[in-house]
Amino acid sequence: MSDPYKILGVTKGASAADIKSAFRNLAKKNHPDQNPDDPKAKERFSRLNNAYDVIGDSEKRAQFDRGEIDGDGNPVHPGFGGSGGGGFGGFGQGGGPRSGGAAGQGFGGGGAEEILSEIFGGRGGFGRPGSGQGGFGQAGAGQQGFGGARRAQKGADVEGKLAITLEDFAAGKKASVTLADGRTVAVAVPRGTKDGQTIRLKGQGAPSPMGGASGDAKITVRFVPHPLFKVDGTNLRYDAPIHLHEAYLGGKIQVPTLAGRLNLTVPPKSNSGSTMRIPGKGLPGKSKSGDLLVSLQIQFPDQPEPELEALMERWAQEGRPPLNQK
Repeated sequence: MSDPYKILGVTKGASAADIKSAFRNLAKKNHPDQNPDDPKAKERFSRLNNAYDVIGDSEKRAQFDRGEIDGDGNPVHPGFGGSGGGGFGGFGQGGGPRSGGAAGQGFGGGGAEEILSEIFGGRGGFGRPGSGQGGFGQAGAGQQGFGGARRAQKGADVEGKLAITLEDFAAGKKASVTLADGRTVAVAVPRGTKDGQTIRLKGQGAPSPMGGASGDAKITVRFVPHPLFKVDGTNLRYDAPIHLHEAYLGGKIQVPTLAGRLNLTVPPKSNSGSTMRIPGKGLPGKSKSGDLLVSLQIQFPDQPEPELEALMERWAQEGRPPLNQK
């Protein structure tokens, strides 16, 4: 004879709240819809429902404790409660040998049904509640079966890694990514996406084994390192080399952008490290594009220039004070 207390993992002195909590946790873990690859899940779930049908009801729990019914809710002595008038749904077609209860409850009827509805968002029994068919009977109209009217389990998510150049991202071009299941899909990376961010593609994951919605594809976006630009949020940073005379006298220099080169006016007496901003030439943001931040870097010629060296020597001979002194 099965012991419903042991099946639910509670003691005989457990409170009704403890019994309900134990059933809720075990039902959620062992429901057949949650274990589609486990052939024994149906049997475990059936035992849990039977156990809660008995000790989850105060009257039937008292009958079990007095030895009047067994762990399956059946009368210990022949004729107890009769064989007609209903039952708990059992394995029969509604009338079964159990005592009490309304006909055709099926597994999960009454309190168990309510708990499973809370867990899974729909009817939790094996059969079709209220149809007169309990236990493992026919699901009938609607084909509710395991989990009844609740939404079928969603398919698994799949992951992938996408590498995109800054030029393609700025131009709004799609990039191809190979998912973990071997499929290759073209992805339009949303504006405002950051390097290392994960984006979700609805319905591009694995199909549901239960006929529900497909899972999603979770794509990690990485920017391909650029030889000229460094990414700073939606801004781009670029170190622009300039000659000494361009820094001192000012003038126009050409700087690259993701869409081509453009002219930039350098103010006279610009120090090395000065930063100039070109609006809208960075990466696309959610509302607007970032800027290109150009850092001026004075560079001297690799080959000797006699005139420049003579000028530097003359300045040194004139005794010009160091820059760190007033």
